[in-house]
Amino acid sequence: MSAPRVFLVEDEALVAVTMEDLLQDLGCEIAGSVGSVAEALQWVEQEGVADAAILDVSLDGEMVFPVADALAARAVPFIFVTGYAQVPDPRYSHAPVLPKPIRLPNLENALRAVGIEV
Repeated sequence: MSAPRVFLVEDEALVAVTMEDLLQDLGCEIAGSVGSVAEALQWVEQEGVADAAILDVSLDGEMVFPVADALAARAVPFIFVTGYAQVPDPRYSHAPVLPKPIRLPNLENALRAVGIEV
């Protein structure tokens, strides 16, 4: 069985590296890792092959929701990461939300919630 491929969208470099390490610790492969909405949309259009995605809600002040829409159109499940109390768009109330700072057990549970067995 191949490793689950996870696409990561996070604008803080230290958080991104930490998330990549945690995902790899769980046996996941990093399908891609970008830090802006524009880069993420480009990745989805050009690559777009992932079993799941992890999306920081606010990327340098820009909301990640266009990326969530593009992934949903391709049936790629996603998890939000945020420092907010909740995701500020009710359209995505079905998506798991991970509070920052990320803890390994919470990440593992969120991946399972979107169908990724780790």
